[in-house]
Amino acid sequence: MSATDLAVEVQDLRHRYGEREALKGVSFAVGRGEIFGLLGPNGGGKTTLFRILSTLMIPTSGRAVVLGSVLDQAPSQGTLHAIRKAIGVVFQAFSLDKKLTVRENLMHQGHLYGLSGSALRGRIHEMLERFRLSDRASDRVGTLSGGLCRRVELAKGLLHRPSLLLMDEPATGLDPGARHDLWEYLQALRKQDSVTVLMTTHLLEEAERCDRIGILSRGEMVALDSPEALKARIGGDVLSIESPAPEQLAAAIREKLGAEVQVMDGSIRLERPEAHRFVPTLIESFSGQISAVTVGRPTLEDVFIQLTGHRFWDEDAAGGERASAGVEKR
Repeated sequence: MSATDLAVEVQDLRHRYGEREALKGVSFAVGRGEIFGLLGPNGGGKTTLFRILSTLMIPTSGRAVVLGSVLDQAPSQGTLHAIRKAIGVVFQAFSLDKKLTVRENLMHQGHLYGLSGSALRGRIHEMLERFRLSDRASDRVGTLSGGLCRRVELAKGLLHRPSLLLMDEPATGLDPGARHDLWEYLQALRKQDSVTVLMTTHLLEEAERCDRIGILSRGEMVALDSPEALKARIGGDVLSIESPAPEQLAAAIREKLGAEVQVMDGSIRLERPEAHRFVPTLIESFSGQISAVTVGRPTLEDVFIQLTGHRFWDEDAAGGERASAGVEKR
């Protein structure tokens, strides 16, 4: 893609919190009109990257080009203003004033972007209609459900008609129905308004819906492609084997059958083309040592395991331990 086809280009971006390096030379690009996901556990670097792209933080080194404006270690106020005017931001935590009505929240947001009078009223009407909020316009935000609040957040972020929408964990706190609605809105935004969407998520099912995803692990971009292309890297099915003695059985499988296996959370895991044909050989070779065998198609977690050697949620738990020890999760 040429530079004019890109909404975001990140080049060797690094960021430190004291001695800890939260981003370790991350690079990727997002095309205009794309729905791009940054997938990773808590502590993987997603939020740090989001804060840099939304101009809340300055990177330690490297740079990001957002809609043609360069974010580096010394961006000018003019650059920051240009980026903030052109992007919409939806934070993980609600940024709405609960004591104000839906309409009042949108009105104050419009004032921040220099909108007023009939132009602002027209934009508010458009957003209320688009997100099916017209009948709740006079309700105080504090009385709304999580799904309705997320709709208001989207309306607020899109009120000034940005060409790039940044979303930090947008499905947090939403039930399955509200998540489905959220994705309908995002697809409509891309189709009707050519809005580029860049989101962070730790939800594997949400990442599956993106056009492309970048997988972050401990501050590094370990994979970048469409969800289907990433899963195709597994090259077959995934076998999960339960055994009373998993370590001993894993060693025996390696020695007798020459298969590459891993033991994770007390289960044996291996990847193999047409794995269902391998199951009878496995059962016959190790009769009495196997409690159960399951065969499944590769998932994004399988991709993560292949790339990092550990489960997605293992790293998430490690991030939580760092936070509880006094290090902020990023």
